[in-house]
Amino acid sequence: MTTGFSSGSCRFADYFVICGLDTESGLEPDELSGENFEQSPLRRTFKSKVLAHFPDNVEWNPFDQDAVGMLCMPKGLSFRTQVDTREPQFHSFIITREDGSRTYGFALTFFEEVTSKQICSAMQTLYHMHNAEQYDILHTPTSPKGPEDQRHQHSSQPRPVLHAAPAISRLQRFNSYDISRDTLYVSKCICLITPMAFPQACRKVLQQLHQAVTSPLPPPLPLESYIYNILYEVPMPPSGRSLKFSGVYGPVVCQRPSTSELPLFDFAISEMFELLGVENVLQLFTCALLEMQILLYSQHYQRLMTVAESITALMFPFQWQHVYVPILPASLLHFLDAPVPYLMGLHSNGQDDRTKLELPQEANLCFVDIDNHFIELPEELPQFPNKLEFIQEISEVLMSFGVSPEGNIHSSDSQAKYRFRSVDMVSDKRNGNLASPLNSYLLRENETIARLQALVKRTGVSLEKLEVKEDASSNKDMRFHCDEEELKMHQVNIQVREVFANRFTQMFADYEVFVIQPSQDKESWFTNRDQMQNFDKASFLSDQPEPYLPFLSRFLETQMFASFIDSKILCHDDEEKEHTLRVFDSRVDKIRMLNVRTPTLRTSMYQKCTNIEEADNLVKKRYVKADFVAPGPHIIGLENDDPHLQKAIEMRVAKIDHTALHPHLLDMKIGQGRYEQGFFPRLQSDVLSTGPTSNKWTKRSAPAQWRRRDRQKQHAEHLYLDNDQREKYIQEARNLGTTIRQPKLSNLSPSVIAQTNWKFVEGLLKECRNKTKRMLVEKMGREAVELGHGEVSITGVEENTLIASLCDLLERIWSHGLQVKQGKSALWSHLLHYQESKEKKNATPGSLGPPGFIHDTERRKSDGGVLAMAPLKVSLIQDMRHIQNISEIKTDVGKARAWVRLSMEKKLLSRHLKQLLSDHELTKKLYKRYAFLRCDDEKEQFLYHLLSFNAVDYFCFTNVFTTIMIPYHVVVISSKKLGGSMFTANPWVCVSGELAETGVLQVPRNTLEITFECQNLGKLTTVQMGHDNSGLYAKWLVESVMVRNEITGHTYKFPCGRWLGKGVDDGSLERILVGELMTPTTENDERMCRTPPMQQSPGMMRRFVTISPNSKPKLNTGQIQEGVGEAINGIVKHFHKPEKERGSLTLLLCGEYGLVWALEQVFQHGFKSPRLFKNVFIWDFLEKSQVYFESAEQRVVAPDENWQTRVRHFCRFMRAINNTSRNIGKDGKFQMLVCLGARDHLLHHWIALLADCPITTQMYEDIALIKDRSLVNSLIRVLQTLQEFNITLEASLVKGVGI
Repeated sequence: MTTGFSSGSCRFADYFVICGLDTESGLEPDELSGENFEQSPLRRTFKSKVLAHFPDNVEWNPFDQDAVGMLCMPKGLSFRTQVDTREPQFHSFIITREDGSRTYGFALTFFEEVTSKQICSAMQTLYHMHNAEQYDILHTPTSPKGPEDQRHQHSSQPRPVLHAAPAISRLQRFNSYDISRDTLYVSKCICLITPMAFPQACRKVLQQLHQAVTSPLPPPLPLESYIYNILYEVPMPPSGRSLKFSGVYGPVVCQRPSTSELPLFDFAISEMFELLGVENVLQLFTCALLEMQILLYSQHYQRLMTVAESITALMFPFQWQHVYVPILPASLLHFLDAPVPYLMGLHSNGQDDRTKLELPQEANLCFVDIDNHFIELPEELPQFPNKLEFIQEISEVLMSFGVSPEGNIHSSDSQAKYRFRSVDMVSDKRNGNLASPLNSYLLRENETIARLQALVKRTGVSLEKLEVKEDASSNKDMRFHCDEEELKMHQVNIQVREVFANRFTQMFADYEVFVIQPSQDKESWFTNRDQMQNFDKASFLSDQPEPYLPFLSRFLETQMFASFIDSKILCHDDEEKEHTLRVFDSRVDKIRMLNVRTPTLRTSMYQKCTNIEEADNLVKKRYVKADFVAPGPHIIGLENDDPHLQKAIEMRVAKIDHTALHPHLLDMKIGQGRYEQGFFPRLQSDVLSTGPTSNKWTKRSAPAQWRRRDRQKQHAEHLYLDNDQREKYIQEARNLGTTIRQPKLSNLSPSVIAQTNWKFVEGLLKECRNKTKRMLVEKMGREAVELGHGEVSITGVEENTLIASLCDLLERIWSHGLQVKQGKSALWSHLLHYQESKEKKNATPGSLGPPGFIHDTERRKSDGGVLAMAPLKVSLIQDMRHIQNISEIKTDVGKARAWVRLSMEKKLLSRHLKQLLSDHELTKKLYKRYAFLRCDDEKEQFLYHLLSFNAVDYFCFTNVFTTIMIPYHVVVISSKKLGGSMFTANPWVCVSGELAETGVLQVPRNTLEITFECQNLGKLTTVQMGHDNSGLYAKWLVESVMVRNEITGHTYKFPCGRWLGKGVDDGSLERILVGELMTPTTENDERMCRTPPMQQSPGMMRRFVTISPNSKPKLNTGQIQEGVGEAINGIVKHFHKPEKERGSLTLLLCGEYGLVWALEQVFQHGFKSPRLFKNVFIWDFLEKSQVYFESAEQRVVAPDENWQTRVRHFCRFMRAINNTSRNIGKDGKFQMLVCLGARDHLLHHWIALLADCPITTQMYEDIALIKDRSLVNSLIRVLQTLQEFNITLEASLVKGVGI
């Protein structure tokens, strides 16, 4: 699938090119292709030249000699002798210009006898020199052998592998060209450069031209006639039509889909499935969609091209936006260092195995060894949604054409040999069809597939018989069979592509709803494009089924998705839409009409593709009836002289709109166009370099269709543009994330390479700036929401995605310009070098000085002047050790990612990396001069961008590594003022977090601190603490409890400010404390211990109200109502967040200004002051009410049944809480009652009961809120809003209550 198409061309082909050996310049070794000179001269590569191309130039597609020469013969010239195989090889290639538009090349390489004596003797000389060198190496006298022997020696593989054979035979294997005995052949290449990709048609044209040269009989017309015909007289097929034109020996048919079908694609997709198997293809497809670096590896250029083009075609409606070089010439190998996503194809010589391949970076690389049916994936690759059902659907399509879903390792080399084999071969080891575990798994799992296979087996037999019958029949049938093969190829293509397109149509059926249309005009939208969000990702993801999220959240961050949405924003009406978008939108509309479901109800139910048949029929119909016949070859020049012929042509053109000329004789001088068997002639440039400009009929033979106003639209199928301005927008939008789209294939001077690397450095910096900004905006947005501003806009999945992509960016930066690659993760490898050098300097780990540790000298003091916790030392090495101690992380890439997550959570990422890079000696040793990490200004800016992460709190380490063991440190801070030192009982604590709780831990009485290790608790929520009431003085005033995670350094403070002991305060021996994360600043800490600021952890205020009732701050009814409203609001907001995003519900219930506090205020209001020295608690009031209700029930003065039910509930809960074995005090019991009432949605009933209870009249003054009927009603209404939520309480809050 192409992104651009050379505007202006209506011709089938733009150029015909011949490449090969330039006899005048002789043999030039091709150093750039990296071959070694130890190889025998016949195995070396020499420079090839473009010998001729016709026409000289066309304005819409300037001829790029360097690129064409490089890609026609990527390995340069190769030589053979008569004993070697000399089969012609076909391959296609692509030239991408800097603006992203593409042209295609189709090349046929064959061997021709060398007639130049100079070249033959040069080869002989090279052999003499080579043999002398080898002789020096081997020091062995050689016995001369007969020519036959030598020749036999040489008929080994195209590139001999040198085993440790006896020296003599080694020398003879090299000594294999003798000018007197051997015939020397050299490779030559003929090539068509076309604006659109029609590989099947081009292959036929080139093969027939080659056949004309090698057959014993000369072709019907000179070759010039055929080439002239294809260059100037064969038009591009119109949209939705098929075109038939004449080759040398037979007709060639190609077809082009209409504007309502999937875009043009003419490579054999089934070949990719045969080479790799469905499972591997789907993994590769996932990597491509997530814009990983993809490297294809094969010894066949055509395979590289087929796989690259097939994978990108299956992405419809999305397009690959980054570097795309399906065939990477040897001279461009430095491009593998590119720190950007790429899709490249690397030629293997068939001998080196994967381990010898030194790739600059592999942390994010998908390596595809096509010839060996093998794929290496990056770590943490999410699964494509509905993967198994998808594989099954693709397999069914493939099997219906006899293609095995596991692929066939020895798959046919060329599409010409495309045979529909019976699926009997699936597990036939002799044919190299190794049944993969996947298919046997699918077969076990799925009866349909088993039935399908049986069916294909049955039809497979008849298929074979059919082929035999056809072979026996005439040549015409053979051709028909060949056409049928081609039709089959098109059918497999369209059916597989429909299945893939259907997946996206289903997954993005309601994408339009989430597109954020810009409010400003295009110009200003464009200038601020980086900052703009064009798609509401959070809302879209919240609608998706859970299993889709890991894949989708990463996919929405890609450049291809952003470009797709950009083009949607830029095209308002159908007329403006680019082709893919129009086709995709029409499919989406169709699905919506069929499924009238509310877009929010996403199910993960798999929906199969329904329009395969329709698409298939269109292809068949076009194929069977070629409705557009091109002019045939003819004698050139005759048309000017022969009025009859001219008349006949005019008649034919006038009568049938779509018939035109056949190849014809050209106006050639006598003696031109001579035929010499076996040699491709030197073509006559005078006849081929210009097209027919003066003929009236040629102008007319291009039917009116070509000149229609919407000619541009026909190209828009590939060129997504309708006017220059929009082209500018889209092009720039595409380039936003990618500073460099394509390597230049021409000038490779050091300065150009340096400039390319500089572009990479700038690009990495820009990407870093955009990523940090995006992550901060998301995170800030989230925190702003918690403070009540704006809407929530980030989900856990999304945060994970952003951090994973930051890790990938760091890996790309660290692998740019590496001297020598070590391990798969460049970042971790650098860290290990640093660790090693530091540990050498400090032989004893205890004495880690300033380089390893940065000491924070300040100590935090708590209010009482007691030393709280000494802050953790900041140490890069220590953080590495933490990661190295986690046994769950096995790979280097995993360790690097974990280290980045930990550093981000500790807000030390920028500081650590700065420290790592401050070792300049090490950086110099590891990196080349042009590397990003050695560009000082950019490096500084990069660290500065990372520093901005310190503005927000990440829990990206704690939330991801949930099963690892973590050491925690607990300190209990008791008040020394009131006899804390005389305390005799034995204290205990139990720490709970979002993931787990510790169980009871005894705390030593004398130190009041412990360190323990347990499985990750997650964010900490509550601490239960108490004592066993033993000894003489078992009264304890506790200020707070501090708990710190010793790996991440997060410190939580759990304020208490109450007594624990019988006969003091509310008589409690244990309390549940709710805590919050502390911000690590000294002054804030001091401030927190006095009066609670803003919305910090539960402070002292509420805790002291019952001790000295007169000192409590009086709140008026308005403030109390507001407090209740805020508390309820917090809980409602909590439940409206996505599940993974909800904070601690315990904090909202029992924390500062939580629900318990708010209801405490309600019951405190107007409470009659008790007598001196006696505290009265709300619980006392509730117990009295309970007694009243129980006696009222027995007196049976119950107003109604409803009332009785509510009373029964209230009394049951009161009894359960009073009977608990736990030693909680009166306030603790009140807290428990509120929590249970909220959980069971009973609070509003209880408030109504208590408001009408006579006890209230006795214990409250007349101004009390609870006596004001209208205030009580509004309170009940507010509490009723909790009914729709399913409140689950943390175990620590209701431990010991069996309700």
